[in-house]
Amino acid sequence: MRRSSRHLAMSSFAAAALLGGTVLTGAAPAGAALASGHRLPTPVPASFQHRLAGPFPTPYTVADCQTLLKRSCYGPTQLEQAYDEKPLFDRGITGAGRTIVIVDSYGSPTIQHDLDVYSQHYGIPSTGVQVVKWGNVPAFDPTNSDMTGWAEETTIDVDMAHAMAPGAKIVLVETGVSETTGVTGFPEMMSAEDSLIKQGVGDVISQSFGSTENDFAGFDQGDYSSLLNLRFAFKDAQAHGVTVLASSGDNGATDVENDGSTDFPYPVTSWPPSDPLVTGVGGTSVHLDANGNRLSPDTVWDDPAPNDHGATGGGKSAVFQRPAYQFGVRSTVGNTRGVPDISMLGDPLTGVWTYNSYGPDDNGWELWGGTSVASPIFSGVVALADQAAGHRLGNLNYALYGLSALQQAGAPGTGLVDVVGGSNGYDGVTGWPVTPGYDMATGVGTVDVAKFVPALAALG
Repeated sequence: MRRSSRHLAMSSFAAAALLGGTVLTGAAPAGAALASGHRLPTPVPASFQHRLAGPFPTPYTVADCQTLLKRSCYGPTQLEQAYDEKPLFDRGITGAGRTIVIVDSYGSPTIQHDLDVYSQHYGIPSTGVQVVKWGNVPAFDPTNSDMTGWAEETTIDVDMAHAMAPGAKIVLVETGVSETTGVTGFPEMMSAEDSLIKQGVGDVISQSFGSTENDFAGFDQGDYSSLLNLRFAFKDAQAHGVTVLASSGDNGATDVENDGSTDFPYPVTSWPPSDPLVTGVGGTSVHLDANGNRLSPDTVWDDPAPNDHGATGGGKSAVFQRPAYQFGVRSTVGNTRGVPDISMLGDPLTGVWTYNSYGPDDNGWELWGGTSVASPIFSGVVALADQAAGHRLGNLNYALYGLSALQQAGAPGTGLVDVVGGSNGYDGVTGWPVTPGYDMATGVGTVDVAKFVPALAALG
């Protein structure tokens, strides 16, 4: 399993001024598929002109990041402005009364404290995080890199969901087994989700993890049962009107192992974002000033040389046929399910701040990118739309592609913002081009929340 997050961390302005690019962190055991973020082993390969170091004592300003780190860095203030949330906040639409469910192995032992610090720093109200432990969750060991990697993922997920929907309740589901490609972690995660769905807990579920379809047992023989048998939670979500999201991955049109080697030197895609019952969320590069105003339109998160900082995942499923809602984009996806469906900020060069305090070496502010930033960001948007509609909106994909068709026909007010140009090629594998309308790097584009939420709520 992959975690879809990418991390830059340096200990001081002095060190930061010497470095460029993004450090990936979060080592996993050999053979394990990471959740939607990646750790590099130490020493860092020479192709990455960076070094791993401790967190920052305080977040840099946008100007400092741009000057010293040669990249941008954002907090909730910039995100809320960039995605045009204030008109909704002024009307009391903050996600109040709705619940976002986040699922991560092991969780973080300091998540409530850390969210409180994050919220206080940025002057937004915090919220209670209800922690649900599923199965036998071991005691947190801050020297265990697998656990600390998942704790970082947990922090990203919670902070981003809260930044976009500060009034929503957050339920964090901690599972006790890390994923090893469909054998252990996925079944626990799906069982945990299914249990909450059946209890009526949660309006939207955000999943910052996945594994390439090709990795599942039986794939090479055309037997997809090991993957298909994990879909029970998504089927129950569909029946209960719960929206399910998943990050599309951080390695472009291919899949890259932690050591930088290419696992699949040809286009592949991942599950669960490839599942037709799931909304796959890709990543964009978002260019803002200190106040969150756009300096230029969003672009695809790609991998321009000589940087090696990942690229948004996307492509054609090898397991699922084209769902009905993608009939209108059949010229792009062919007869198969295309991923992603929508995109939000993901590029680590235009990254986001998080705060954690769970270990002796991980104590402070960290700068992150990845589609595991994008998925929880979009979960906050869904919570706003659920509140605006007064009910759960369930599987969003029919509405997303309907709004996209209207947008392409020239209809105003859809709230969708097209992303055009570039591709999600990575590690020598040719990516899918970013074209007007739907494409398999950015989906139907990104959103202007003030327009998108009412439009989505109206269709729901």
